[in-house]
Amino acid sequence: MMPPTAHDVLAMAGEQVLTAARLRWPGAEVVPGPVMPSVTSYVQLLDVDGRLLYAKVSVCGVSLVSVLRGACGDLATVRARQAAYLVSPGSLMAREAAQLRTLAGPAALATVPLPEYSRGVLFTEPVPGPTLADLMAAEPGRTGELLALVVRDVAEGLARDGVTAAVDRGQIRERGIADTFARKFNGISGLLYLRETGYGDVLDGVVIRLRKARRTRPLPGVRGIVYGDLKPEHAVFPDGGAGRPVYLDPGLMRGHAVADTAKLTSRTVLGLIGLPAAPDAVPMILAGLDSFVRATARRLPAAEREAWLRELVLLALMDTTNILTTYLTAPADLPLSAHAAGVRTRARQVTALLDHATAPLLADADGPALWRLYLTCARKAVSA
Repeated sequence: MMPPTAHDVLAMAGEQVLTAARLRWPGAEVVPGPVMPSVTSYVQLLDVDGRLLYAKVSVCGVSLVSVLRGACGDLATVRARQAAYLVSPGSLMAREAAQLRTLAGPAALATVPLPEYSRGVLFTEPVPGPTLADLMAAEPGRTGELLALVVRDVAEGLARDGVTAAVDRGQIRERGIADTFARKFNGISGLLYLRETGYGDVLDGVVIRLRKARRTRPLPGVRGIVYGDLKPEHAVFPDGGAGRPVYLDPGLMRGHAVADTAKLTSRTVLGLIGLPAAPDAVPMILAGLDSFVRATARRLPAAEREAWLRELVLLALMDTTNILTTYLTAPADLPLSAHAAGVRTRARQVTALLDHATAPLLADADGPALWRLYLTCARKAVSA
């Protein structure tokens, strides 16, 4: 069995996007635009009678990298599975559409306009303005303030009445850090997968340490609703940083709020490694991240701080491992974003960060010590 090629899978998804658009807006002129580089879902810009829309479709409910590695069979099998998946009420895009409505409704958060969900395809309007990542690079002195604003805004929205019931009808656990880690690195298949990265000799130990460390000391506390995929590029500021952010690509699920901070932490550091900011901005961004994390920890009851910091570091390292391995195993014919290509080019620095930051996990180091070490490793990786 031969896995499908990127050309064939992207062409299939593109056909499905155009079919859905033309059926939803019959008589409209639908002009296909550029395909956005992605390792997860297929995303394409369309012009529908002069109205720009992003069309997004998931292929068989897994990442594009997994499809191209043969996880869903050959092209004929993928086509058959995809035809059934597109009309499934529990498909990823169906749940994402419902979650965007939850964010705009009971959560009262600003979110990307959702004109339509049709035939397995999610259509959203572009949101102009800088992302959180853009603002941190342009105004590094505001890093701590901006991170706090986003985390507070999301937490307040997700705690509002009606959100939990809505999310429980369709969580997106596929985007959770711990769920992704468990799925990717489970048993023999996980070991074989790590070999394909080219850094399996280091990453084997990283995965073993992370798995054991989290199993021996799980984080206590109430599990509320978390955003699940809170990356710096998923918060856009239409007012240029003066107003509330608009949120994209939710992955709402039950979990501990530390998960959202962990993903922001991991992706901020990876952003600095893959696409370095101006040299004088990097220390300010990392200092702002440190200030934000420490301030958050100080607001917790003293008995919870150590465990919160430990879980933050564990989840940040797990998330970094998740996305690094996805980038490293992406087929050569799958277009990558500049960020993904940058991280893959500097994979040696990222694996060194993971190796050194996980080294003391099984020695039962406390949360504050783990956070200090993580930041030290991040600084070295960015500057290497």
